[in-house]
Amino acid sequence: MADEEGKTESGCSHNWAELTHLCLVNILSRISIEDRWRGAMLVCKLWFQACKDPSLNSVIDVETQFLGSASESSSRYWSTEFEGKIDSMLRSVVLRSDGSLTIVRVRHCSDRSLALVAERSPNLQVLSIQSCPHVTDQTMSKIASGCPLLRELDISFCYQISHKSLALIGQQCANLRILRRNLMTRFNPSQQEPFVPREYLDTCPQDGDSEAAAIGKFMPQLVQLELRFSKLTNKGLALISEGCVHLEHLDLFGCTNITSRDISNASSNLKQLKTLKKPHFFLESHTERYGHWQLYDDRFQTGFFRI
Repeated sequence: MADEEGKTESGCSHNWAELTHLCLVNILSRISIEDRWRGAMLVCKLWFQACKDPSLNSVIDVETQFLGSASESSSRYWSTEFEGKIDSMLRSVVLRSDGSLTIVRVRHCSDRSLALVAERSPNLQVLSIQSCPHVTDQTMSKIASGCPLLRELDISFCYQISHKSLALIGQQCANLRILRRNLMTRFNPSQQEPFVPREYLDTCPQDGDSEAAAIGKFMPQLVQLELRFSKLTNKGLALISEGCVHLEHLDLFGCTNITSRDISNASSNLKQLKTLKKPHFFLESHTERYGHWQLYDDRFQTGFFRI
């Protein structure tokens, strides 16, 4: 047992204050960024300085915090206050990274923090910013020019981002291999994040074919593409199949404006395709009339399904 002076039975003392900066950084690298922010950073000045080391700020990934949160707590995610906290955290990580930031996985950030990412993170390779109502084309254009090494992009549920951003990203980020551009739908509540403001759902992008055209023309190297609940039609799908011939994984779940025939025609161009998720899903309030996607895919192509 250790005595009052902190010595063990072998006579060796353990004084964490004597750890070198390199050793302390090595130890802190083994815990999550959330634990560093909530605990380690508050221990003492020495630990605080260690937590600011660029090597500990090359990645910010808080996605698991959102996936594991209780539904009743997610209502605050759409508040201005919460957005400000996420912006503050992201800006701090960017500044401390000293240009070494390579992975960003957050939600509910805004142009305020993402503009700094574009300015200070030339080595960024992964950008995942789901559910960001205040991220716009203006800032995404800065990401396109400032982060040319981008290889994975997730802009799902970001409704102020248009096909213009997709075109710029495709033109300036030649390494892009993975794109996720999923949307929400009021027809299937199980597919959307709880407590999403109704007025935000009403801004859901309707120009699926314009986005598909940008993807097909400017992102020829894609291997994985997710377009859940997109409003693209057979025209947009054809453009993607003609331009993105290296696709291996394609997710079209909920894309009710395309038919099984459209998918079959498009698939003929995608020789490397390994997995394909088709649009079929159940509409709970219209099951008796429309049933499964395959029952109406060729017969009920109307404007009814447009949000």
